[in-house]
Amino acid sequence: MMLDGVFKIAGHNEPGNDGGGIAPPLDMMALLKALFPLPRSLTGDGVRATLQGLRAHIPLDIHEVATGTKVFDWDVPREWNIRGATIKTLDGRVLVDFANNNLHVVGYSVPVSGTFSREELARHIHTLPDQPDAIPYRTSYYAENWGFCLPHALWQTMLDESYTVEIDSTLADGALTYGELLCPGETDEEILISVHICHPSLANDNLSGIVVAAALAQHYLAKPVPRLGIRFLFLPATIGAITWLARNEDRLSNIVHGLVLTCIGDDGPFHYKKTVDGAVVDRAADHVLSHSGHAFEVMEFSPYGYDERQYGSPGIALPVGCLMRAVHGSFPEYHTSLDNCDFVTGEALAQSFRLLTDLIDLLQQNRTYARVDGRGEPQLGRRGLYRAIAGQKEAGGASQMDLLWVLNQCDGKRSLLDIADRAKAPFSRIRAAADLCLDAELITEVKP
Repeated sequence: MMLDGVFKIAGHNEPGNDGGGIAPPLDMMALLKALFPLPRSLTGDGVRATLQGLRAHIPLDIHEVATGTKVFDWDVPREWNIRGATIKTLDGRVLVDFANNNLHVVGYSVPVSGTFSREELARHIHTLPDQPDAIPYRTSYYAENWGFCLPHALWQTMLDESYTVEIDSTLADGALTYGELLCPGETDEEILISVHICHPSLANDNLSGIVVAAALAQHYLAKPVPRLGIRFLFLPATIGAITWLARNEDRLSNIVHGLVLTCIGDDGPFHYKKTVDGAVVDRAADHVLSHSGHAFEVMEFSPYGYDERQYGSPGIALPVGCLMRAVHGSFPEYHTSLDNCDFVTGEALAQSFRLLTDLIDLLQQNRTYARVDGRGEPQLGRRGLYRAIAGQKEAGGASQMDLLWVLNQCDGKRSLLDIADRAKAPFSRIRAAADLCLDAELITEVKP
């Protein structure tokens, strides 16, 4: 399969991407479609081509970690590459071709060449009888094997006694490849955004996370330096996160908030999975979702899912939650060829992008203040605050009630998120009220 052809895509808002709020800085659907055909896996040239495609938009650092490198209890696996694979009739008619869909081959299949009886071949065939027209996604990362995935309807028509099978692949010492980008902040503290890049030709799981993360990186690189740095990781699931953690133990304490992004391109409700021990990011996500106007559900942590379980593992326990729309394993398109570019929409990607900018901005702006003189309610009229509120209210900013909440609750202990939750007001309005109070020298920031 060709690995070239991923080109720079100019910023563009497609239909559905201009529905209010911040517009994404690049055409996420176009990037998703450009990356879709690449044969990604845990390792290999498909991963490298994907990272190079992203590098046309964001200045990724690309890391290579050699096969056999010890990373906690794991070893970096051998590198897998595939050039092609077919199942043919004995007279040469092609029935299954990896070039048509790279889900056709079980990930990490060893090379095969020969003629097999239908009975022998059946032991290496994966289908979905309840979804007869879909190709399943299967892997064999840590056990040497081979296999083909095909529609059950096609398999039922394959009644010849024997077939010619070819898998042109290599499994050899090489490297695990991942991408990393840091948007520096004013402090050493960081927000971690992590996405997995190992799934081939699955648009929602997880090209959606990849392209939204790329858009977020572009967005924040173009803004003034934030208070907290934002670190973006593009890595293969499980082993990629474990490898990064093992190589960066000395900086893990800098991560104060984190999110794994996955399955965020479909039209379903949002789902947020909490961190392992509870953290500010959990409350921030709940707050932003509550005021977003979108249907959502907050889920408790469990040690099953995506890389939030690696970041939340014993001895690590980072405050990293997971934002999804469709939940893994719960939608019929999951891990099948039905998770294609038609399943993802530009509008859903743009909604996810805007929700994430709201969440990241909240984490950046959530500070704690104390009244300069906390004895009684201050006189607002002579400071021009009523006029300022009137102007802000017209622009959707702070109301008088927001101002009163801030002045009542800024005691040096409660954060702006604490106040917004208690006031049942959007964080942005409480933040705007706090800015007015800062300008009037009524409050002062309390450093942690």
